[in-house]
Amino acid sequence: MPEIGEVARIVNYLHKHLVGKTLAVVKAQHDENVYGKVGTSAAEFEKALTGKKVVDARQQGKYFWLVMSSPPHPLFHFGMAGWWKIRDLETAYYKPTKKEEPTWPPKYWKFTLETSDDSKTEHAFVDIRRLARVRLIDCAAEEMRNVSPLKENGPDPVVDKDILTEDWLVQKLQSKHVPVKALLLDQANISGIGNWVGDELLYNAKIHPEQYSNTLSPAQIKQLHTSIHYVCSTAVELLAESDRFPEEWLFKHRWGKGKKDASQRLPNGAKIKFLTVGGRTSAVVPSVQKKTGEVAADVKGEDSGDDDAEKEDDEGEQKPKPKKRKAHEDGEEEKDREAIANKRVNKKPAVKTIGKAIGKTKAVKAEDVYMAQPDQVNGTVSTAEDRATEAQQTKDGKEIPKPKVVRKQKTSKSASKPSIEEASNRRRRSARFNTGTK
Repeated sequence: MPEIGEVARIVNYLHKHLVGKTLAVVKAQHDENVYGKVGTSAAEFEKALTGKKVVDARQQGKYFWLVMSSPPHPLFHFGMAGWWKIRDLETAYYKPTKKEEPTWPPKYWKFTLETSDDSKTEHAFVDIRRLARVRLIDCAAEEMRNVSPLKENGPDPVVDKDILTEDWLVQKLQSKHVPVKALLLDQANISGIGNWVGDELLYNAKIHPEQYSNTLSPAQIKQLHTSIHYVCSTAVELLAESDRFPEEWLFKHRWGKGKKDASQRLPNGAKIKFLTVGGRTSAVVPSVQKKTGEVAADVKGEDSGDDDAEKEDDEGEQKPKPKKRKAHEDGEEEKDREAIANKRVNKKPAVKTIGKAIGKTKAVKAEDVYMAQPDQVNGTVSTAEDRATEAQQTKDGKEIPKPKVVRKQKTSKSASKPSIEEASNRRRRSARFNTGTK
């Protein structure tokens, strides 16, 4: 991501090749991420800038903007991979590994500008990853830093040296309990410090990036304040041209991570290690950047700077080796899963309370009793066994008559009473039997 030095490089080019010129042609192609997410559109951008004169170009940290002859003023942020190109002029701060064919407009352009004077220049804003942002700020030019999003960002170490004093830094560091590297990366605290600048100034100050900000000593804070201004001012003055950076800078030696046969040591032999702080991969030299207070996480073995560090992962932390599974353990785990599955399938049936269907109320298993509801067609009652047999028959494709249990018919009390004549005959037969007569 372009940081304070890289943005200063583009502002320098804008002063040389755009400020003081009138924009005759403005073309923009809409990108919902680049324009839309910040409430702007390509059409609005074209309309706002066409025919306007560029009065100035300014910067605050990673933001930069053009001061136009009248509002609104365009505000830009490069995101992770955005950049500003000028036709027939190389603006890159690094040497491309592969030379690109000169085409215009360039690939991934979001807008192009063309001036109207005799010394016509053409400019293009490009972004392959679509994380850049283009805004239109409708306010007076001198009020730009007092409106969002600039007002939510901290002071610029180069532009605002009168604000970012040692006393200001003491108060900021002691008011928070976060790793010092994370505090420096937060643009709400200080504008313009990105990953490599943060690592460079902490290396220069000899402070471990994971140490909590409120545990730094007065001497460490004083040195950190000096390092912030030294590294940021140098990067801006040299327009982020790394070939011109001091040879003792960490920047010159930190890029070997993950590359074959690349050294991860300084020329004096000191080990460069990598760990994650504030969500970013940080380069640290343990033999120089000692832990002098509470830290967010220990990086074992780094203080010694010896070969034990080779056992660590590429982020600089030692992690326990994952336990290897044995074949019989895998088999046992498979058996356990089968046992759990069988247990679910063979789960004991729910207990139901059956009332009048079995003569009296008691708790029994549902399949051990007749269901309370008889078959409405033939008056039969089916059991769990019958239902299971029926299900199996249906599954096998056979059509076997459903077994029926006929309910025993009860006779009424009135029907069982003998008539008067029948009772009289019964008494006569009983009397004859007792007397022996026929």
